[in-house]
Amino acid sequence: MSRVRLTEDEIAAGLAGLPDWRREGDSIVRTAETASFPTAIRVVDAVAEDAERLDHHPDIDIRWRTLRFVLSTHSEGGLTALDLTLAGLIDQALRTAD
Repeated sequence: MSRVRLTEDEIAAGLAGLPDWRREGDSIVRTAETASFPTAIRVVDAVAEDAERLDHHPDIDIRWRTLRFVLSTHSEGGLTALDLTLAGLIDQALRTAD
């Protein structure tokens, strides 16, 4: 997977397919509420597995049942295809956790 920084058009196109994500500067962010704290932890566990496989790790804030994910490719100073890929995998983990 490419760690080349995306253009503004590529970012916009990628976010069009990720409606729960929003842009914050050089990052994309999603907040999600789960059914329970154990469900939130199951989501984080699934995301951890995907992140390790991709060697690309999100910032995750856990507040009881609420999770906040922040993605950016720090080594590139912005967003890459890895961020969009991991965002899609996070969405999948959230859908299947409950």
